[in-house]
Amino acid sequence: MDGLLPELEVVRKDFPILERTLAGDRPLVYLDSANTSQKPQCVIDAMVDHLENHNANVARAMHQLGAESSEAFEAGRDTVASFIGAPSRDEVVFTKNASEALNLLANTMAWAGDHQVGEGDEVLITEMEHHSNIVPWQLLTQRTGATLRWIGLTEDGRLDPADVESLITERTKVVSLTWVSNMLGTVNDVADIARRAHAVGAVVVVDASQAVPQMPVDLQSMPADSRPDALVFTGHKTVGPTGIGVLWGSRALLDALPPFLGGGEMIETVRMESSTYAPLPHKFEAGTPPIVEAVGLGAALRYLGDVGMEAVHAHERALTAQALAGLADMGGVRVLGPLDAADRGGAISFELDGVHPHDVAQVLDSRGIAVRAGHHCARPAHARFGVQSTTRMSSYLYTTPAEIDAFLEGLEETRRYFGVTGKVSA
Repeated sequence: MDGLLPELEVVRKDFPILERTLAGDRPLVYLDSANTSQKPQCVIDAMVDHLENHNANVARAMHQLGAESSEAFEAGRDTVASFIGAPSRDEVVFTKNASEALNLLANTMAWAGDHQVGEGDEVLITEMEHHSNIVPWQLLTQRTGATLRWIGLTEDGRLDPADVESLITERTKVVSLTWVSNMLGTVNDVADIARRAHAVGAVVVVDASQAVPQMPVDLQSMPADSRPDALVFTGHKTVGPTGIGVLWGSRALLDALPPFLGGGEMIETVRMESSTYAPLPHKFEAGTPPIVEAVGLGAALRYLGDVGMEAVHAHERALTAQALAGLADMGGVRVLGPLDAADRGGAISFELDGVHPHDVAQVLDSRGIAVRAGHHCARPAHARFGVQSTTRMSSYLYTTPAEIDAFLEGLEETRRYFGVTGKVSA
């Protein structure tokens, strides 16, 4: 099959969990990578080695272990900056996940600075957002008296061009949107949105939690007018550990925002009357940071870099095309979102007529196939298409065509079990 990783079996051997068997000695077929990705041995080894041989707090301990730990932690930051093409390593802030990164931005924009959101301003999001890119902005607008607006979706799961044209106005203070939808698979034209938003002086925030794991991201290669002002992603979807996320923000934006949390390390001087704050990125990293997680994330991104993100992207598209074609040939299936694998991400959410998504997932699990069922933290997008929940499969660089076939065969078995027949739903 064109586009597959040429050394796929070698890659699979890097992920020890893929050797597991489930459900009566069936091989594990892991199709829930949009939820969390599996971890290669090099990430596990890097984290274990740090804990066994270099464990100490960072930027505090005046001894050799402290120096080694600090060096490893900051090396993780360097790797992140290189991986996403950040103009400066000092613009990379570690958080505990993408949700915290988005909350950091939404909260600090309520407090002070040149980008403070207030009454009369508008914050613009989209109807396809993950809850983590909806709720923080709801809270911001509720607290400040600003207005929350959103770009609607077309029937094929794309941003409504009429809304894009009409809703970005002089009143728009912030535009925050996902690059790749975790539910619909839609890849949004963030460069076009950024150009439009910057033309009216708005700050542009991009949730790249599904984009960074799946495709090349190079901020420096983006023209200044179409580059977002902030971008967030999470480590555990990029074959890295849980407990660490990334906020990249332009120096101009981060310098203008006040600190999010107070405590150790984010300060320059502290007096009883007042404090001054450390330079970027430490201004936003209060307290002991996720040290071993940063080490693991650095190892994960180096691993993906060695495989090559262009190759990962091509592999994802090939498997997505295979899955979409198989679903199109199957009766009683409705796929939500774009049907062309060439311009979408790898997460495919679908309905199987007459069968609850949880039942679909349970039958597949009985065959060793792991998928997700529910609203995938995208309840408004489900409501837009008149569905309560869906089943979602999502492949990654370690997924094989045989596993996609096993998934499709599992759905056929589910149809037979529940007596489902009928034509494909549009």
